[in-house]
This record gives sequence, C-alpha cells and structure tokens, in this order.
Amino acid sequence: MKWVQLAFGVLCMAMIANLQYGWTLFVDPIDAKYHWGRAAIQFAFTVFVATETWLVPIEAWFVDRYGPRVVVFVGGVLIASAWTIDAYASSLPLLYLAAVVGGVGAGCVYGTCVGNALKWFPDKRGLAAGVTAAGFGAGAALTVVPIAKMIAAGGYESAFLTFGLIQGGVVMAVSFFLRKPSVAIPVKRKSVRLPQSKVDRAPSEAIRTPVFWVMYAMFVMVASGGLMAAAQIAPIAHDFKVADVPVSMFGLQMAALTLAISLDRIFDGFGRPLFGYISDNIGRENTMFMAFSIAALAVVTLLSYGHNPVIFVFATACYFAVFGEIYSLFPATCGDTFGSKFATTNAGLLYTAKGTAAFLVPIASIISAAYGWTAVFAIVIGLNATAALLALFVLKPLRLSYLMASVAPAPAPLPTENARLV
Repeated sequence: MKWVQLAFGVLCMAMIANLQYGWTLFVDPIDAKYHWGRAAIQFAFTVFVATETWLVPIEAWFVDRYGPRVVVFVGGVLIASAWTIDAYASSLPLLYLAAVVGGVGAGCVYGTCVGNALKWFPDKRGLAAGVTAAGFGAGAALTVVPIAKMIAAGGYESAFLTFGLIQGGVVMAVSFFLRKPSVAIPVKRKSVRLPQSKVDRAPSEAIRTPVFWVMYAMFVMVASGGLMAAAQIAPIAHDFKVADVPVSMFGLQMAALTLAISLDRIFDGFGRPLFGYISDNIGRENTMFMAFSIAALAVVTLLSYGHNPVIFVFATACYFAVFGEIYSLFPATCGDTFGSKFATTNAGLLYTAKGTAAFLVPIASIISAAYGWTAVFAIVIGLNATAALLALFVLKPLRLSYLMASVAPAPAPLPTENARLV
C-alpha cells in the first residue's frame, strides 16, 4: 500500500512541475507580445513560488486534520484555473493573479505529497522524499518539447490552456486515491543508520530551535540559486547566443536551450531520490556538503565556458542534478530532527524558505542588466559554497547535540516516604 501511495504522490507532483520549470519557455513570448520587460514578467514567477511555499504550513494543517484527498483535489482545480487565466491574461495584474492561484494549488499538492511520503516511510525518509520530489523535478521533462512546439506553432496562449487543463484534470482524478496511514508506522530501528528524534516536536517547538533556523538559512541559500537558474535559463541561453544552436548529446539532438531544459529536468528528477538514498546511508549533512560543492563547481564551469553550447547544456544538467536534492534532504532532515507526528507541518514550515529565496529571482534580472550574468553567477557560487560549509561544520554538530539533549535521561525520582522507612 505504501508504495502505491508513493506512486500516486509522484504522479501528482509531475503534473504541477510545469508551473515552475516550464515557466521559462513562456517569458520571452509574453514579452514579445506585450513588451512588459523580463523583470516584470519574472515577478509572476516570484509570486508563484512565494504563494506555493508560504501557505504550505496552513495547507499541511488541513492535511493533518482532514487527510490528503480534499487538499490535493482543490490543488488540481486551482492549477488548471491558473494556466487558464495565464492564457487570457492581457495585463500584469492578471498574470500575477494567475501566479497566486497556481502557487496555492501547487502548494496544496507539493506539501501534501511530500508530507505523506515522510509518514509512510519513516525509516527511508531520504529516499521517499527524494522519489516524491523527483516527480516535481522531472515531471516537466516529457512535456518541454511539446510545449515548446505548441508555443511555436499556435502561440503560448494555446499551450497554457491545453496543458493547464490536462495537468489539473489528472491531479483531481488521482486525489481520490490518496490517503495517509491510519496508524503511525513504526520505525525499523535496525535499518536506520542515522540519528533520529524519539520525541515528536510540534511546529511551535520546532521553530524555537536554532537547528531549524540554520536549516532554513541553508535552504534559502541553495534554493535562490536554483530558482534563478530555473527561471532565467532561457534568457541566459539567448544572451550567451547558444539558445538555437543544434547540440547532440546522450543520443538526443535539438536546439541547445530545449535540450538543456529537457536534460535539466531529467537530471534534477534523478538526483532527488539518488541523493536522498545516499543521505540515508552516509548522513544528511555529509550529502549536503558533497552536493552543494558540486553545484558551485558546475556554476563555475558555466560562467567560464557557457558560451559553448555543448558545455552550456552539460553544465546546467550537472547543476540541476545536485540542486533538486534540497527537496529531499531538507524534508528528511526535518523529519529526523522533529519526528513523524507533525512531519507534514514541520516540513511545510521549512519549505517556506523556497518562497523567501524566490524574491531573489527578479533581482537577478536587475543585477544581470546592470553588471552581467557574471555577477549573478558569482553570487550563486558563493551561496552554494557557504551552505556546503555550514552543513558540515555548523548543522551537523548542532543537530547531533540537539538530538542527544532530547533523549537525555530524566532525573531519578525522589524516594517515597515508604522507601525511606525501609
């Protein structure tokens, strides 16, 4: 049953992936029609991510109280409505309204499915969260080419409408098959190689701990770079003059931008369960250090040699392969640290860091216009390198200390009157 539930969660996540990762295909066509400017259009992306993330704790509360079905069904209605509005949006306020509607809908689906995975798989949280998040990371891979072709043939409006209705319809249908465990699933302690809390911490307790805010800061650092890249990859490719250059790689041949986006989704999706599985075996913080360091090196490569279309495709693929793991590692680490009972809500609170990071996306457009993409890439490199060091030298000892303190033996009770008489 739990593997079936995991599969349903992955399918729902795949259906909301285009709201974030397919967005970059629409930026330049919208600008070509209305001339609002990239920064103004990209603000819709920021609004989407902010509403997708910051409302997840509220949506998670509904899940914990009423179960996943109703919340995911409402999410399906909203994501279908969002792209329908986008198809007819003739002003920036309408574009932003669609972003709000889509963000709320995607948050309903994302928070529910990840939280459900943490509850069904308490002994394999990294893998379960990674597989679920892989649906979101790789879900857009199969539709990038069809969307790009539909935009070229019939305009971006038809692509918004067609794919919006399909994605929302599938989510609504699948929602009827979702459910949470009827009872808490015990952790198989012998199979767990990682330190885990034996105490379930309520959200009000979790947010009062330093370890939560260290994780939050690291999440913001890494997510900001990935969101910049996801939203700006098409403008970057056009500015680097590689967007329409044919490239052959891994048996595929297409324009560099289309190939890059396709491979980015595949590598992103593959990396999430892979690094989740690795973290189940070598530790969360050790895996974070490795992944964040690789991400920094990938951006260095993109900055140095990205004007070569082959290297552009390869470097972005490598970057996204290690970026998406934050969506498996941080929820798993949160579950390990604060327990299973409130895993959905606690992970949802931590997930709001993605919304905070989203506000750096339009700033990237401003920085690139003033100082070029070199300045933007330098910031991304610095943030990933800093997060890597924090994982190993701050988060790891801090979290271990917190977990040890939470299981400290209680003081021995004072002897009773009868015991003293004896």
